[in-house]
Amino acid sequence: MRAFQMIGGLLALISAMAVATATLAQGQLSPVITVNDRVITQFELSQRIALLDLFGTAGDLQEQAREGLIEDRLKQQEMDRVGLTLSDTALQTALEEFAARGDLTLPQFQRLLAQNGIRNETMRDFVKIGVSWRNYVRARFGREIRITDADVERAIAAQGNASTELQVLLNEIIIAAPPDRAARAQEVAELISRFLSFAEFEDAARQVSALPTRDNGGRLDWLPIDNYPARIRSIILDLEVGEVTDPISIPNGIALFQLRGTREAARPVAPPVSIDYAAYYIPGGQSEEAQRAAAQIRGQIDTCDDLYGIAKGQSQDVLDRMSLPPSDIASDIALELARLDPNEVSTNLTRDNGQTLVLLMLCERVRAGQGDTNPDVVRNQIRSQRLTGLADALLQDLRASAVIRGQ
Repeated sequence: MRAFQMIGGLLALISAMAVATATLAQGQLSPVITVNDRVITQFELSQRIALLDLFGTAGDLQEQAREGLIEDRLKQQEMDRVGLTLSDTALQTALEEFAARGDLTLPQFQRLLAQNGIRNETMRDFVKIGVSWRNYVRARFGREIRITDADVERAIAAQGNASTELQVLLNEIIIAAPPDRAARAQEVAELISRFLSFAEFEDAARQVSALPTRDNGGRLDWLPIDNYPARIRSIILDLEVGEVTDPISIPNGIALFQLRGTREAARPVAPPVSIDYAAYYIPGGQSEEAQRAAAQIRGQIDTCDDLYGIAKGQSQDVLDRMSLPPSDIASDIALELARLDPNEVSTNLTRDNGQTLVLLMLCERVRAGQGDTNPDVVRNQIRSQRLTGLADALLQDLRASAVIRGQ
């Protein structure tokens, strides 16, 4: 009899758990917003918030997630109307390229998503909408845009005419965050982001920062704000003196900045339109042996071109020479380059989970208005700006005519 009672109790418990699970699932799948006849669920909203958090997005993530999902529904509705689809092959390529921006393979990126509770489907939808919309905008408006040589000349002149530039004085902390220590690093970064005094931040830099600037409390010299990646630049510009950024995720690390001051200074040249840099890879990570090898190489080179001689006879993978727009450079590399002058070298970064040391060298910042500025680059920038304006106007029209509930 007792056995039957125990079995009955167990069945009742299982039944209750099943009901609770079903209720939870139903809550996650319940609609929170409808855009025309298209539903956005609580689960989708939670996933988008987690994705924005992983990207290190600043500001109100709840609001940004809601707005982003609403716009995605409007975009998808318009693309469905014209029958635009994205092939599986094109989507796979787009996903791999997205992962590569963080110096990750797609499987590595998918593991990072899983560690943060984000489903692969969430990322696939995010990338698919973005790529498809870009293709649609180009197809719809591309023929409407006419860019003359005079337009290009005016743009180059305008970019080079600013007499001053904004410079910032920062304290920095970069916390190493390999996968096995990422959670603890995030906890430490969250704590530091609440600091209000320079002394507290500088003391934390001496204790936890992975960069040589830790020896002087993370203090940097005055640097042009244009040296920093656009995403980080916008975060810094929102700071008041003494404020600290929220933790910013970078490959295998977390960055924090504290604003010490801003100033207007004479602008010697226009902002960079592309950055030429080289990365030479040395086995051994931050070991003494690898650092000795890096010091020896540093003593043998004066320019980036000298690295070709160092790499001669080795695998092609040992040296990368890149010339990219600032927005296309991986965030940790971009932060290192921001501190360098042409032909200066950094050995603060690693790859392959810390097993490979990166000898990073800034070759040149190519600026608009320089004699060797490529007019085609400027022409493409103008085209991109005009396409963005037309796309924004179209999205506003779609939103104005939509029925949106739950905003």
